[in-house]
Amino acid sequence: MDGGTKPQGRNDKREKFRTLAEARTNKAIQAIARIGNLSNRQIYDFEEAEVRKIVRALREAVSAVETRFETPRGKSGGGFKL
Repeated sequence: MDGGTKPQGRNDKREKFRTLAEARTNKAIQAIARIGNLSNRQIYDFEEAEVRKIVRALREAVSAVETRFETPRGKSGGGFKL
């Protein structure tokens, strides 16, 4: 290894992370925006308790992601139901 250069395998893993992270984050942001579209009361009828449940589920999912980056381990599971 030359002084200051990273092994090629590390660069490949880093580039793969960046590519996947950008794509998945953008996809998640778009999905959240679609959830926001449900706020149109001219089209949808909903209760505030349902909105709180949706927002709580989203916050918990983000918190789980933060936790996984702090202490990586297996996949977290579970889905969302109103």
